[in-house]
Amino acid sequence: MNDFNNKIKQLFENQEKFLNVENTPVGNTNGWYQRYKNPILTAAHTPLNWRYDLCEQTNPLLMERIGINAVLNSGAIKWEGKYLIVARVEGYDRKSFFAIAESPNGIDNFRFWSHPVLMPDTENSTTNVYDMRLTQHEDGWIYGIFCAERPDPTAAYGDLSKATAAAGIARTKDLIHWERLPDLKSDSQQRNVVLHPEFVNGKYALYTRPQDGFIDTGKGSGIGWALVESMENAAVTEEIIIDKRFYHTIKEVKNGEGPAPIKTPYGWIHLAHGVRNCAAGLRYVLYLYMTSLEDPTLQIAAPGGYFMAPEEGERVGDVSNVLFSNGWIADDDGRVFIYYASSDTRMHVATTTIDRLVDYCLNTPEDGLTTTASVQAINKLIDKNLKVQ
Repeated sequence: MNDFNNKIKQLFENQEKFLNVENTPVGNTNGWYQRYKNPILTAAHTPLNWRYDLCEQTNPLLMERIGINAVLNSGAIKWEGKYLIVARVEGYDRKSFFAIAESPNGIDNFRFWSHPVLMPDTENSTTNVYDMRLTQHEDGWIYGIFCAERPDPTAAYGDLSKATAAAGIARTKDLIHWERLPDLKSDSQQRNVVLHPEFVNGKYALYTRPQDGFIDTGKGSGIGWALVESMENAAVTEEIIIDKRFYHTIKEVKNGEGPAPIKTPYGWIHLAHGVRNCAAGLRYVLYLYMTSLEDPTLQIAAPGGYFMAPEEGERVGDVSNVLFSNGWIADDDGRVFIYYASSDTRMHVATTTIDRLVDYCLNTPEDGLTTTASVQAINKLIDKNLKVQ
C-alpha cells in the first residue's frame, strides 16, 4: 500500500473512532433536563468524501477541497426507528444546505446519509436556505419549512448588506425525495415559520414571526398564528400574536417558535427562542410556553425566564452566546430529545420527559415584568418552604 493510500486509511480510521465516541450525561441538573458531554454533530462529523478528493492523480497532497464550517440549527424526526436530524450545514463559502444524519439512540453515533439534500429551487432563485422545521402532518406529508434568503431587490446599487427572508416550503414522504412548494406569501418578512401538526377548523395552521425587515422586527410583536387553506399555495391573510414580546425580558428584542409543539393531555408544549441585547451583543436563549388543546391560540402557561441558556463551551463560536433549537423528538415512552445548536457552530442534545415539561410549564411562576413581582414570587416560595421544614 502506497503512502497516499495509507493517509486515506488513517483519515477514515480517525473519523470512525471519532464517530463512535459514547456520549455521557454531565453535571448537576435542575431537574428540567439532562445535558450531555459531547456535541452530537460538528463540522468534523461530515463525511470525508464531502470534503476531500480521494483520487491520488487529482489530489496527490490529500488536501481538503471543500471546507465545512459548522453544523447547526437542525430539524428532527423519529423515522423507521431511527432518530433523524435534518441539519443545517454551512460551508466555508457561507452557503448553508440541508443534510440528514441518523442515530440509533438519539444521543450519539450520529452519521450523515451519503449525500446532502438537493433541495429543489423556485423560479425566484434562492441564495441560501437554512433552519428547517419538520412537521409530520395529519395529511400524510412531512413538511419542511425553512428560511429562504435572497438579496433585497430594493437595495441601492452596490449595497450587499440587505436581504429578504421568506418561508420556504417543501414536503416529502420518505425524507429522500422533496417537492418544493411556492414560498409562503406574507406582507411581512418571515424567518421562523412552523407548521402545526393538526388541521384547525379544516385549515393548515402556521406559527409565524412577522418582521418589518430581515433583522429588525419593527412592529412585529411576537410569535404569530395564521390559518391557510392549502400548503400548495400558502398565503397569510390574517395574523394574530399568541406569544408577545415584553420590555426587559428574555424576549425583548425578538422571539420565534422553535420546532412544532408537542401535544400532551394538558396542552400543547412549545419550545421557542428569545433574544435580548446586552453589551456582548444579542443573547439567544430557549424558553417554553403552553397553549390550549381546544384553542391553540390561547396561551395557558408561560413560565418566566429561560429554560436553557448557553453554558461553558456552548457560549463560544461563530456567533457567540447563542442557543437555538428547531428540532425535538417525543418518544412513545414519554422521553423527549431536545436538539439545540450553540453559538451557530455545533449541535447538542438534552433529554427530558413529557411529565417534567408539563410540570415545569404549569408550576413555574410567570414573569411578573417588574423587580417587585420577581421578589414577591421568591418570597412566596420561601414562605411555603418554611411551613414544611
